[in-house]
Amino acid sequence: METVTGYVGHIVFRNEENGYTVFNLENEDGELTCVGNFHYISEGELLELEGEYIMHAVYGLQWKVVSHRIKEPEDLASMERYLGSGAVKGIGPALAGRIVSRFKEETFRIIEEEPERLTEIKGISERKAREIAVQVEEKRGMRKAMIYLQRYGITTTLAMKIYEFYGTKLYQILEENPYQLADHIDGVGFKTADEIASRVGIHAESEFRIRSGLVYVLQQAVGEGHIYLPQEVLAARAGQLLGVEISDIEKYVMDLCMDRKTVRKKAGEEIRIYPSHYYYMELNTARMLHDLNIDCEMPETLMETRLRKVEEREEITLDVMQHRAVIASIKHGLLVLTGGPGTGKTTTINTMIRFFESEGMSILLAAPTGRAAKRMTEATGYEAQTIHRLLEVSGNPEEEGNRGGFQRNQENPLEADVIIIDEMSMVDLPLMHALLLALVAGTRLVLVGDVNQLPSVGPGSVLRDIILSACFPVVTLTRIFRQAGESDIVLNAHKIHAGQMVTLDNKSRDFFFLRRSDADIILRVVIALVQEKLPRYVGASPEEIQVMTPTRKGLLGVERLNTLLQRYLNPPAPGKEEQEIGGRIFRIKDKVMQIKNNYQLEWQVRTENGIVVDKGLGIFNGDMGIVSGINTYEETLEVEYDEHRKVTYAFDMVNELELAYAITVHKSQGSEYPAVILPLLPGPKLLYNRNLLYTAVTRAKKCLTIVGSESVFQEMIRNKSEQERYTSLTERIREF
Repeated sequence: METVTGYVGHIVFRNEENGYTVFNLENEDGELTCVGNFHYISEGELLELEGEYIMHAVYGLQWKVVSHRIKEPEDLASMERYLGSGAVKGIGPALAGRIVSRFKEETFRIIEEEPERLTEIKGISERKAREIAVQVEEKRGMRKAMIYLQRYGITTTLAMKIYEFYGTKLYQILEENPYQLADHIDGVGFKTADEIASRVGIHAESEFRIRSGLVYVLQQAVGEGHIYLPQEVLAARAGQLLGVEISDIEKYVMDLCMDRKTVRKKAGEEIRIYPSHYYYMELNTARMLHDLNIDCEMPETLMETRLRKVEEREEITLDVMQHRAVIASIKHGLLVLTGGPGTGKTTTINTMIRFFESEGMSILLAAPTGRAAKRMTEATGYEAQTIHRLLEVSGNPEEEGNRGGFQRNQENPLEADVIIIDEMSMVDLPLMHALLLALVAGTRLVLVGDVNQLPSVGPGSVLRDIILSACFPVVTLTRIFRQAGESDIVLNAHKIHAGQMVTLDNKSRDFFFLRRSDADIILRVVIALVQEKLPRYVGASPEEIQVMTPTRKGLLGVERLNTLLQRYLNPPAPGKEEQEIGGRIFRIKDKVMQIKNNYQLEWQVRTENGIVVDKGLGIFNGDMGIVSGINTYEETLEVEYDEHRKVTYAFDMVNELELAYAITVHKSQGSEYPAVILPLLPGPKLLYNRNLLYTAVTRAKKCLTIVGSESVFQEMIRNKSEQERYTSLTERIREF
């Protein structure tokens, strides 16, 4: 890296959304075109830039800025240049020259402390002098703050956020309790605040640090799926994080409870510590579930008669449990329908829809992901949408207290008599809570899912907890129907769930096991399957075939698999645009996945002529698409998702994307693929369990191929251990 210093001359281009800027830097060596991200910049500023020379194919030699520092104008020439640059409205080069010529080194002091003296300059009235003083003070305050914050290694982007929130109070905040930044500033977590605190000189055993560390550990636990942590687990995790022994955790917990950041509950001998937001979310979810569970007044004989008419008209034949499920959906305000693959959930849902239609009732269908909603639409012939779209997402509902996250809520409820939600195992507590807020008592809610799938990526274990509560009607379908019974994928999935051994003789038409023991050989087999063999066998493109793996790291982890699969499935070629961003290469036609919920990302559906015909907000964790454009000048990357939705990412947002030639089994939830390839070698016992294997197998529609160790496969079937989730929705439901 090299360093250059100079003044911001002309700003050629600026994207206000991501701060990407092209400008001319002027110094004694002449003019230099600079490109980079600047969240605060104005003409005339003195900057020190760290970066490197690059040769742009169209625009020639440029200086690519990696980091920068704002410097105070230090001499008369710098002062004159800054004032005359247009940074201060109403002062041009000539007037700036007269001001600096008159007041010399005292120029900025005069403007700040004795602005009335500016009237000594011809052309400056008292009013104009006051306006100049206010502007210079505002910009000087900002510049001073930026320089101060940069001393502690705080980036310009973050420094700007801190200044905008705290103003001149930021100096006191940083010296007394920099951990407040984690509470107030978006993008600042505990670790960033802790790093700043150590630079400022805050003691490792500071009460502020320990309290902030406890909150951080609880937030991390939510990211792992937990709603609370037992107090002793919280103390151990926090002690390990902070590198100190927390001898009196009760005191810190009570302080946090007083600040309403946590809730402390005793359950038997266990003391549970909840982030307060999630405690009340769980409590309200339990209450709202009970509010919906209203019995219908229609006599059961009449229900039976009307249902028989629907079955005759639609030529549907239900078995005993399917029949019971449909009657339960008519009789009760809340029903859970669960069952494994091939057990007739779709037929049951279709019969419910036809019955409620015949009664003149309005119906809405939804699922957690776009892929799951699309499958639901294809299976029922009735339009389904994502839960986020159903609730009309408009902001970030994951922010605490943000009721504006969804347009549909208790003030603006959904207008429907019946709502059916599929793939409920994927629905986490925040999404369930948001859905229930948008329902009024009297609306029927049918929750459909396979409770044996992996739990949701987000916090909670909603479907399982509702079933375990035994407070609501639950119908479990177990019979495998003839057509599904012809599939070894379905039969073997049920065997895996039952803990039975699976025959691996490769006489099947849709379930294959290729025994290999070397990771590199397995990789070569996987590549051949995706490139050549499976596309022909299942009648699909290589992009539709999904490689899944239990882990992110390791010889067969997502990260290594994606690097190698990209090389073979989408190699570089003349004319094919690519860009290295953060050490990763993204190329046109790459298969990618969004790895976090982003409620602010705008998507557009455009015609071939570029006319926008539909648009909306929100791309969510697990959404998969194809890279369709790379603009190196504006530093943006375009991805096309399902239903031709196109999203533009600034390069600094691409950390929300990862290659998706291979994905973890967890990320595959709610999706179905024509063919699935599962490479298997030994891995962590807690992860390599029956639950994960069952989920992976049930993602394949036409063909599943497992490549690897048979002993690992059989051990996963035997391994029932699952990572415990600390949730208490079951107890909250029972309390009501």
